[in-house]
Amino acid sequence: MGNTAFVQVDAFTEVPFCGNPAAVIVLEAPADDAWMQSVALEMNLSETAFCHSSVEAAGDWDLRWFTPTTEVDLCGHGTLATAHVLAGEHGATGIIGFHTRSGRLTAEVLEDGIRLDFPADVVTPVPAIPEMATALGMQVVAAGRGLTDLVIELASASEVRSCIPDMGLLAGLADRSVIITAAAEVGAAVQVVSRVFAPNAGIPEDPVTGSAHTTLAVWWAPRMGAAFPAEQVSARGGRIHVELVGGRVHLTGRAVTVARGSLLV
Repeated sequence: MGNTAFVQVDAFTEVPFCGNPAAVIVLEAPADDAWMQSVALEMNLSETAFCHSSVEAAGDWDLRWFTPTTEVDLCGHGTLATAHVLAGEHGATGIIGFHTRSGRLTAEVLEDGIRLDFPADVVTPVPAIPEMATALGMQVVAAGRGLTDLVIELASASEVRSCIPDMGLLAGLADRSVIITAAAEVGAAVQVVSRVFAPNAGIPEDPVTGSAHTTLAVWWAPRMGAAFPAEQVSARGGRIHVELVGGRVHLTGRAVTVARGSLLV
């Protein structure tokens, strides 16, 4: 490709070096799959996003996301980072439409952040089998399975924070990610906490995972209400305002640019 610009953005935070970093590459035309995967491996971030003007709908963008090892169907922080770059550096205004492997998604820049409109996951309760507790070293309160992720509820936020899972065992529990979650402590600024482990996608622990909150929205809405603030309590940490709206989930967060550069090949 040669001399292709990239921007690195920390998503779901307004503080540099927190949240979830993503590289965003705005292309003039579709790129080769193998090249994009190689770039994502070189970037070595949880996600690298590639977009270009849509070939399907004028004014929209085609968007794809790659981890260092594979392409994924849905990525919240990569979408937030892309919308941040398009709005700040490419003049995108209003509702920004993205054509993706998960259908058409949108992002809208608001005063309190960027609001993403994603499909809600369908979560089916499953038995809390002994393998889950063994992999986490924690007792499991309840579990559910979404399209690609397994959500496991623990007894307390402190257990979510202190959990040191066995990655090899976790990899056998879900196709993509294992989400551990609990209600936040009384008096906390958020209502739900979580962490996300995705060894099968080349990401031992993801700092902040927008797509996981399409599952958490469905899991927690019956107890927390349709809208609630959430925090992913990884080492970097990040916050998302979650709202379940019918079969969609609105995820609102902030983003900050931290680096930019050029690919020479």
